[in-house]
Amino acid sequence: MRNASPGEVGAALAALWRHAAKSIPDWLPMHHVPWLPLVYAVAARFQAAKRGRRNIYLVRLDYGDREPGLQGLYVGMTAYPPAQRFDQHRAGIRASGSVLKRGQELLLGPVLHLQHIAQADAVRIERDLALALADAGLRVEGGH
Repeated sequence: MRNASPGEVGAALAALWRHAAKSIPDWLPMHHVPWLPLVYAVAARFQAAKRGRRNIYLVRLDYGDREPGLQGLYVGMTAYPPAQRFDQHRAGIRASGSVLKRGQELLLGPVLHLQHIAQADAVRIERDLALALADAGLRVEGGH
């Protein structure tokens, strides 16, 4: 599905989820995220001009304590590998409060092309990606 549109990917994922959801036990942390194709489409609009040491990463946030089913995204930039930075957030090391309290999983798929980029590009992309995701109707934190 490399050249498929976000709508086609979303429809295929929804069909797959309908088929597979019945067999997934409740204790397994797999969740259908209906807005994920939109995140892929928005992130695909961003490109970095230069290579470097910075990485853009996204974290899925769960606002279930405020409203059941409400989810959002945290947009961040780091010089660490994104998985290591997510672990730091979860451990409270230079942590964003929203990721510490509500961070569910690291979403690297939409931003794989935004890894190992120059700091100036990363600062710009982090800010602009957060704004673009918010403009697309998603709840977004971070991106400063």
